[in-house]
Amino acid sequence: MNKNDAPLMPEQGWHCLHLYYRIEHGQWQLLTTEEQRNAKVALSSLVQEIRALESTQLLTLSMVTPKADLGFMLITPDLHAANRIEKQLSLVLGPDVLDPVYSYLSLTEESEYKTTPDDYAAVLENEQRINRGTPEFEKAMTAFDERMKHYRHDRVYPTLPDWPVVCFYNMSKRRGEQRNWYSLAFEDRRKLMLGHGAVGRQYAGKVKQLITGSTGLDDAEWGVTLFSQDTFQIKSIVYEMRFDPVSAEYGEFGEFFIGLQLPLDELFRRLQL
Repeated sequence: MNKNDAPLMPEQGWHCLHLYYRIEHGQWQLLTTEEQRNAKVALSSLVQEIRALESTQLLTLSMVTPKADLGFMLITPDLHAANRIEKQLSLVLGPDVLDPVYSYLSLTEESEYKTTPDDYAAVLENEQRINRGTPEFEKAMTAFDERMKHYRHDRVYPTLPDWPVVCFYNMSKRRGEQRNWYSLAFEDRRKLMLGHGAVGRQYAGKVKQLITGSTGLDDAEWGVTLFSQDTFQIKSIVYEMRFDPVSAEYGEFGEFFIGLQLPLDELFRRLQL
């Protein structure tokens, strides 16, 4: 095998690539009807090929605002595969038809601020009044251990939901003279993040979150992808979290992109291709 063909896999996690394009309809109209048909078939075939790759997921999105027309969200382990797929998607509809307007690369990751067994034991004792050493306490701790195993796996090796509304934005933690997240002690940061996570848990069943790390990979430090059944829940969770100290004092946010997950036939109709 050529060394350039050998998979380039991260030690932990999968690569996550968000790609957004504007459609140049003038270039599209220069194609003949047969060329347009062949281009759409080529994109459909490419999407099927990508989704058939091991541990790879691809979402096709109709973007709601004029910031972009078409979006893809790709999760795949191999960086070479991610690179090839990005080049193929950019050109599949024909030269200059898709104009890239935004992209973001990150890695799925486990949070360093997760609830520890000691944290949960304290909650059982102090809030639920369940004493250590009792069968009820041991049963609750066993259930917690199982939940955390699933949580860690789902963060690092997620299955993307088919919920229709997809919101993406990047964010970083402030490093200014008055507020510097990285000058805080770890325990202080962890306590703040546990409170931040408690706000997110209120939206269980309404919003699914995927937080991916991008320090050293792209311009910000994290990518945040939110999935929901309606835009109200997206607006509500982002608004409510703005009042949490983690966001209010330390959060810096990039642009927001809203897309709708659609099958390709409906996507083509929506994009008037």
